[in-house]
Amino acid sequence: TRSFTDPSVSMDLLRAVLQPSINEEIRGVFNKYMKFFQTAAINVRDNVGEEVDPEQLIQETCRSCLEQAKLLFSDGKKVVPRLPHEQAVPKRARQMDEELSRRGSPIPKKRKGRPPGQSLSNDRGVSGMAAWKLKVSEPVKRDGPKWDPSRLTETTTFVLGSRANKALGMGGTRGRLYIKHPHLFKYAADPQDKHWLTEQQHMRAIGGKMAYLLIEEDIRDLAASEDYRDSVDLRLEELKPFIPPAWMTEKMQKHMETLRRGGDVPPPEDPPE
Repeated sequence: TRSFTDPSVSMDLLRAVLQPSINEEIRGVFNKYMKFFQTAAINVRDNVGEEVDPEQLIQETCRSCLEQAKLLFSDGKKVVPRLPHEQAVPKRARQMDEELSRRGSPIPKKRKGRPPGQSLSNDRGVSGMAAWKLKVSEPVKRDGPKWDPSRLTETTTFVLGSRANKALGMGGTRGRLYIKHPHLFKYAADPQDKHWLTEQQHMRAIGGKMAYLLIEEDIRDLAASEDYRDSVDLRLEELKPFIPPAWMTEKMQKHMETLRRGGDVPPPEDPPE
């Protein structure tokens, strides 16, 4: 047993009390830099291919930032291992890093006029991306009526993810829709699906790139929300909805059910040429 006079227990109790306020401040810091992470992740997706998940890249980068931040409080014995590409850091960069580590203080300066735990979303420098709350450990919730496979019927209309991006004013940033709204149901078309979509002239042949299908009703609900309804960039005529064949709808029902149960469906791969 350990008494409450144990220094580590006492400090951990204090940490537990302050943790919510600390978490809120950390979220505010990440929100200030989120626009850079978002732009970089989208660029990676554009350069590498649609199989890249920008949201996952951002989450991994944020976790890496937190791991590296531990160096500020290193006692010289336990050092956070650096990533392979960080091993060969120039000498001057290492000196600057060490200097910053020495200057780091575990006691933050008190901010006037802001009670502990208050959101930092209104701080100067926070972009519109601040509305995207950083939830590193929170899983995407897939429940409720929108995740009921029975809503997908032979008359349900779908739209391509690329067209949904354009309709909501995100045409210049592929994948941004999925980052801002990770709770949307999206289905990655397999080679058979893409063949049908191409034959029906719903899309051009895109080789091995990913093509996502979304439910038209979900996109129109987003368009009617406060985030989009007054936007001058709203272009709902870009949606071009269509009704897929029954066999494709059945696959999407199974995909939704798998995701709703917490399963993970790997992205489809095109057959070799």
